[in-house]
Amino acid sequence: MSIKSLAAKIFASHIRKKINKWAENPHDTQHKVFNELIKKARDTKFGRDHDFSNIKTHQEFVQKVPVRDYEELKDYVDLMVAGKEDILWPGKPLYYAKTSGTTSGAKYIPLTRESMPTHINAARNAILCYIADTGKSKFVDGKMIFLQGSPELEEKNGVKLGRLSGIVAHYVPAYLQKNRMPSWETNCIEDWETKVDAIVEETVQEDMSVISGIPSWVQMYFERLIDKTGKKVGDIFPNFNLFIYGGVNYEPYRSKFETLIGRKVDSIELYPASEGFFAFQDKQDVKGMLLQLDSGMFYEFIKADEFYEQEPKRLLLREVEIGVNYVMIISSSAGLWAYNIGDTIQFTSVNPYRVIVSGRIKHFISAFGEHVIAKEVEEAMQDAVAETGAEISEFTVAPQINPEGEQLPFHEWFIEFEQEPEDLNRFAEIIDSSLQRQNSYYQDLIKGHVLQRLKIAKVPRNGFQDYMKSIGKLGGQNKLPRLSNDRKIADQLKEII
Repeated sequence: MSIKSLAAKIFASHIRKKINKWAENPHDTQHKVFNELIKKARDTKFGRDHDFSNIKTHQEFVQKVPVRDYEELKDYVDLMVAGKEDILWPGKPLYYAKTSGTTSGAKYIPLTRESMPTHINAARNAILCYIADTGKSKFVDGKMIFLQGSPELEEKNGVKLGRLSGIVAHYVPAYLQKNRMPSWETNCIEDWETKVDAIVEETVQEDMSVISGIPSWVQMYFERLIDKTGKKVGDIFPNFNLFIYGGVNYEPYRSKFETLIGRKVDSIELYPASEGFFAFQDKQDVKGMLLQLDSGMFYEFIKADEFYEQEPKRLLLREVEIGVNYVMIISSSAGLWAYNIGDTIQFTSVNPYRVIVSGRIKHFISAFGEHVIAKEVEEAMQDAVAETGAEISEFTVAPQINPEGEQLPFHEWFIEFEQEPEDLNRFAEIIDSSLQRQNSYYQDLIKGHVLQRLKIAKVPRNGFQDYMKSIGKLGGQNKLPRLSNDRKIADQLKEII
């Protein structure tokens, strides 16, 4: 065992004990975070506008600070971007994480001196918890690759801005710099396909032990490696045994990845976002990711099926239940207050608090009142893949409200197969049965002959990549919505088909 590997084990044990301390005292930890946030921001413009000086309890916070999304917080953000200080958080932000917005155009999410370290520490701690949990640390001696956006940053009124993954690249610790790939120059390439080819050239002869990124784009990297060498990824990199991912559910990709790699590898799931690093997988044999309660973030939760009511109840950690779909609301040391990040989560455990991401509050299908969510379609796909041995590259789902002729409406599943099932009708039946089992509303609509069984539209090879490229979102941290309540994506895919 190398000195570096031994040191990693010792450090992992130390960090695991620190994490256990706050995880075993969740409510005291969150109460402390809440008080610190309110105290720190009471003299900001937002704090004065919302009477932070007189907020002592969560109930008072609820009364004075409404839930907002980015568009509703935009007036404050615009003041910050214009160069004003002490708006949402004391002083100026360190950075803005620039993301693509919806009605507001580009979004500028603040990262502050207090919030930036929480992103770095959570990513580090995820790896250390893996070491503490498994005893495996040899991988620290090999090369590690993080497929991410360009680290080149712009500047706006004295504050640097860029993609979150590019900003984080500036914080890679010195002890990892020699192991980290790709090179800075390659990382700065903007065109994704050119960048992937350059990464292949740089890494194909290296001893890669850890590979990290969004599964769909890592898959593209793996396929280019195989095209170049004619070998499985596991043969190219015999010491590659750890895949770190976030952004989307890995399970629909798992069988495809195992085929590309040629064997199974361990994986760590992360839950990072521009707004905060919320959770990571801390145990290999336990479902869910450990919610980060000691990272300058105060959490509230609203039941998803009550979210659009006039005054939905904002729950604290002690009030949540396992298996219920919640919209997660955060207040943070980045200056986001009662902020709706748009994700829905479910708790898999409350001792400690572990979560899975179940979807997006705006990403669902409810054209007929079925309210199908991402978790349900992903689980249905997993059931079909497991039972038939099929492999998929990507998929998305949309309603077909106005089918041809007199046939009933249906859900249309756009699937790019790597390995088609022998019987496509059977594959569709498994998906449909799984959806009915998970979602009683969908089941009622099928049995009541309001909807007919789902239909599958086969997307040609690289069809989803072509679609993402056509909308300027190929690679990086961009993700394909798993499902939509309209036909915008579906109609463009129809053209590709």
